[in-house]
Amino acid sequence: MSRQSYVFTSESVSEGHPDKLCDRISDAVLDYMLKIEPNARVACETFATSGLVVIGGEVGLSNQERLKDVMGRIGQIARDCIRDIGYEQEKFHWNTCHVMNFLHEQSAHIAQGVDRDGAGDQGIMFGYAVDETPELMPAPIQYAHAILHRLADVRKAGKEPTLRPDAKSQLSVRYENGKPVEVTSIVLSTQHADINQTSADIRAIVEPHIRAVLPADWITPATVWHVNPTGSFVIGGPDGDAGLTGRKIIVDTYGGAAPHGGGAFSGKDPTKVDRSAAYAARYLAKNVVAAGLARRCTLQVSYAIGVAQPQSVYVDTHGTGVVPDEVIEAGIGKVMDLTPRGIRTHLGLNKPIYARTSAYGHFGRAPDADGGFSWERTDLVEALKKAV
Repeated sequence: MSRQSYVFTSESVSEGHPDKLCDRISDAVLDYMLKIEPNARVACETFATSGLVVIGGEVGLSNQERLKDVMGRIGQIARDCIRDIGYEQEKFHWNTCHVMNFLHEQSAHIAQGVDRDGAGDQGIMFGYAVDETPELMPAPIQYAHAILHRLADVRKAGKEPTLRPDAKSQLSVRYENGKPVEVTSIVLSTQHADINQTSADIRAIVEPHIRAVLPADWITPATVWHVNPTGSFVIGGPDGDAGLTGRKIIVDTYGGAAPHGGGAFSGKDPTKVDRSAAYAARYLAKNVVAAGLARRCTLQVSYAIGVAQPQSVYVDTHGTGVVPDEVIEAGIGKVMDLTPRGIRTHLGLNKPIYARTSAYGHFGRAPDADGGFSWERTDLVEALKKAV
């Protein structure tokens, strides 16, 4: 029997965090190439430090002349991302930082397996859903994201002009009888303008926004607040700490409440099962919970490079299922093709929909009309009920 009363903590980081800035650039490169060719192959990595952005990895288009044109656009894509995030610091400015592009053509040895509709690599991927929030996400990570998303929105709208892009949040949530009931601790560190603002000043700015996104009764007189606990936070972003694509995989997924297979998402086209199969696993787990087949569901899939069919599908409903887990496993095979091509087709993944995923979580977001966050739909509910 799993514990029913405990405190669990998750963290999030803002779009201005150095690692998230790198994720954004990598996904923006991916989106640009998918606009040109839906079957483009991209594995883009970005590194950022004071005054410098370095982009590398493998890309592939069917037309080599078109690929040359794309290479000439990479620098501007990176600058556009940095400008949108809001970096205009002396030592990290969208218009003056150096951008170096080392992207090169995809390995033919990798391409040969994918071209046969196989997986782009071996690996294990996990999906998770739980009924403790409307989005069927763990509450600590869902609300940690919501705080930073809100602060970015008011910063960009000019409502909080002293806030700057780099920020981190952390929520400790107390569970009682398996349900989240209160926040025991809030940690928020946000970059700010160089105008001698104290921790108390920053708390006065951010507290109304934090209260606006959290359930009203979750913040109590006993809730502990740590807002900019080290004092001033003026030097931020890549000028304060180097960034790299793919270093925030727990932030990107379930905040530590569920397993992670280890593969990052950003900068990878949907032939890479690190990304597409993790999206499919979340989609299936969410539909299992939405269908009322379980209150909590972890789903694992595994792949071999160059092989289309998954090596395994595993379901664990943690004792909350209304039918045996193996019955749900069998039902999943009836409602979705889990080959890499099947996933891409079912979820419509060969589209430029990825830059928006690079901050505030890949899961727990509302599906977009253009196909973004398609893995958050609950359109398999009736099919799953029938299959089991």
